[in-house]
Amino acid sequence: MKQLFIPAKVKSEINTKKISELKLPKNIAIAYSIQYQETASEIKEILSKNHNITNFLQVLGCSKPKFSKDTKAVLLISSGKFHAVSLAVESNLPVYILEADKLRKISEEEISSLKKRKKASYMRFLNADKIGILISTKPGQENLQKALALKDKIKNKEIYLFISNEINPREFENFPEIKSWVNTACPRLDFDSSVINISDLNFSQPKNAL
Repeated sequence: MKQLFIPAKVKSEINTKKISELKLPKNIAIAYSIQYQETASEIKEILSKNHNITNFLQVLGCSKPKFSKDTKAVLLISSGKFHAVSLAVESNLPVYILEADKLRKISEEEISSLKKRKKASYMRFLNADKIGILISTKPGQENLQKALALKDKIKNKEIYLFISNEINPREFENFPEIKSWVNTACPRLDFDSSVINISDLNFSQPKNAL
């Protein structure tokens, strides 16, 4: 039985005057979620008259996009702040989110809040004696080999591997003996949970902690 996937689209009226008057840096990247692809294309055409569009790309729930070095800010055309705050932390660039012709810059408070959660998760990892490593079986998120390599690197801690198609942080409470969770799947999982992404360990972990 074949499955047919039809992407949902959000089509909104574009106020050309408002878009052209947006206060944005000269060099900007435009990112969009798939539902807003058509809207993003129209906005790109309008902004291209007075701005240098350094990147034009789709963001997925679990993607970590990279932007060219001359990018001074990112304009995200999407709904909600899920992508926006993560983009701001990961790129170290100002991120603006545009929805229904309303422009909002992700605040320092929002960025600081996510960074504090990341730091708390990191400290929890360092102090934990039992670690759970999360592995997804979903295509594009499966990182079994990275998980096994990490397991071999970590010393003086008990390591448990948890493999599942769906990772639900609410299930963590069923394993109270696990004091820290390392995520090898979708990096956005750390947005509203206490996990630490494997990439954060790779880049920031002291050698004597492994």
